Amino acid sequence: MVTRRELLTALSSLVTVRLKADTTYAGEGSSHPSSYVASGLSRTVEEQHAASMRFGYAAITWGSALTQAMDDIAAVGFRGIQLRGESFVQFGDRPAALKEALEHHRLTFVALSSGNLSIDPAREREELATHVRHAQFVRDAGGLFLQVIDERPKGRAIVPDDYRRLGKLMTELGKRTADLGVPLVYHHHMNSLGERPEEVAAVLDAADRKFVRVLFDVAHYQQGGGDPVAALRKYREWIEVLHLKDVRAGGAGGSGGAYQFVELGRGRVDLPGVFAALREINFSGWAIVELDRVPDPGRTPKESAEINKRFLIEQMHQTI
Repeated sequence: MVTRRELLTALSSLVTVRLKADTTYAGEGSSHPSSYVASGLSRTVEEQHAASMRFGYAAITWGSALTQAMDDIAAVGFRGIQLRGESFVQFGDRPAALKEALEHHRLTFVALSSGNLSIDPAREREELATHVRHAQFVRDAGGLFLQVIDERPKGRAIVPDDYRRLGKLMTELGKRTADLGVPLVYHHHMNSLGERPEEVAAVLDAADRKFVRVLFDVAHYQQGGGDPVAALRKYREWIEVLHLKDVRAGGAGGSGGAYQFVELGRGRVDLPGVFAALREINFSGWAIVELDRVPDPGRTPKESAEINKRFLIEQMHQTI
């Protein structure tokens, strides 16, 4: 005869073994079709990460056709959107209308691309005022971040003080946008002071991380000569928003310029390495898929967005 205590002890041991087996199975990066293991008590690391990172899409591919961009981005299934100066032109005096349109599409206004920030002292006051107006627009339209890139001085050699001046100028702008409740994010970019890895580092060394955050772009950093996987780890305390895109040499067929931004998985960025690094640093912010223009003739912006979504789901095992 088995006593009640012996029966409960045996059942407890069986449950413990099953839980350990399920947890081990999940920890090996399994692609098991069930989203939950151990009777729903835990999830795999990949699934937890996919659930925490939020994906949006940049409207730049649609140019000034903002309504079409919102329609297509929402239809493809992305949950956020990044807008450019066209949105300020079209909705600058009626941000509530933009907020309503985005809510109708169930899209989060993640960031506004506010344009260049020049280190020319003669333009400083005007440029700061322009970006502050844009931050007010972001706030009133229900947006989250203001993005700036910088303008590389032309016609002269770059000197170390240029990087220091940019870092300090962005800090001043970041203080002003913070007063409005809109954090500033710096987008390092080709053909800017923050193009090469050492230049990005020099700019950030001069900036106050409390007021200047980073919008890290994996393809721009790659094209600038850096390793985006290593940089994600290096700047983990700075990164607030992510730009996901790929880059290949030249245009279609290898012509049409030194490089071309393309859909995810069609270039040379180590995207599996990128997502491994994102898991390592526990990135849980917004990842914006960005494509400046449709790279191949005959394809629409929406079709490119669908290609990017499929890559994220099928290759990177993300949840959109």
